[in-house]
Amino acid sequence: MKKLFLPLLFTMLLILSACGNQASTPTASSNAATETTATTEPAADTAAEAATGTVTYESENGPIEVPANPQRVVDLSSYTGNLLKLGVPVVGVDQWTKGNPNFAEQLKDVEQVSADDVEKIIELQPDLIIASSDVKNADKLKQIAPLVTYTYNKVDYLTQIEEVAKAVNKGEKGAAWVADFKAQAQAAGEEIKAKIGEDKTVTVMEGDAKALYIFGDAWGRGTEILYQAMDLKMPEKVKEVTSSQGYYDLSLEVLPEYMGDYVIFSKTLAGDNSFQETDTYKNIPAVKEGHVYEVDATGFYFNDALSLEYQLDFFKKSFLGE
Repeated sequence: MKKLFLPLLFTMLLILSACGNQASTPTASSNAATETTATTEPAADTAAEAATGTVTYESENGPIEVPANPQRVVDLSSYTGNLLKLGVPVVGVDQWTKGNPNFAEQLKDVEQVSADDVEKIIELQPDLIIASSDVKNADKLKQIAPLVTYTYNKVDYLTQIEEVAKAVNKGEKGAAWVADFKAQAQAAGEEIKAKIGEDKTVTVMEGDAKALYIFGDAWGRGTEILYQAMDLKMPEKVKEVTSSQGYYDLSLEVLPEYMGDYVIFSKTLAGDNSFQETDTYKNIPAVKEGHVYEVDATGFYFNDALSLEYQLDFFKKSFLGE
């Protein structure tokens, strides 16, 4: 990210991106999620930043000439939160991003598009298109505007943010945001561990009565913050089953075996959540002790800059009461 991507999974069948696919695979950064392309920053955010002109961005597919000051970006891979944070104008986004309640106001006049909507994208007259590395109609999209693509989880979530910043010629601004966020998250993590205990574990789950998922340390939904930035502990059993693909689907019957001392429940509000009324769920220690923190999944999939800020604020309020 997902794109940096499940509950939608269950109601609409998922993405991407980020973050899961059909009813059997959670969206990655719809998830999720989503991903990265580059490694080298254009010359600098200064001289190249003219009202017109281009700069060279070293993407994962090689150098690409991109606008020095993009004004009409179409994002098909759930990186919109990065663009909005950087002040880059967006004219088209994917359906998962458009459905994110946290972006509702900022994207109210922005078109929802997919890679299949070639004619619609042409009408939007983008000067830059951002997408996942497996995007459909890539050859056609390249004819419309410079196309920058990223492979999900090819780099870590903060490097991904910096890469998107470089692609829009705002590398310095992106790097500054990352440094500030890391400091804030680390400080919050220390406060949380001081309050709940260094050895307490946290599980991130999502789903409804039709399908349940738990997540590793890099699948959106705040996992990157909890396990990487804050260094909170993941239950060993969760670590084992999520190590290969980043998430794990399971049944209600075995759910208690994977629940940590605290649980972040990315909840599918439109789904069937009747499982929460079962004795199996009610008898989970974290549930009995009031240590389950629920949040609307549609606004929790991603790991872009704005979503990370939202997630960090949610964790501080949940664990610390701030």
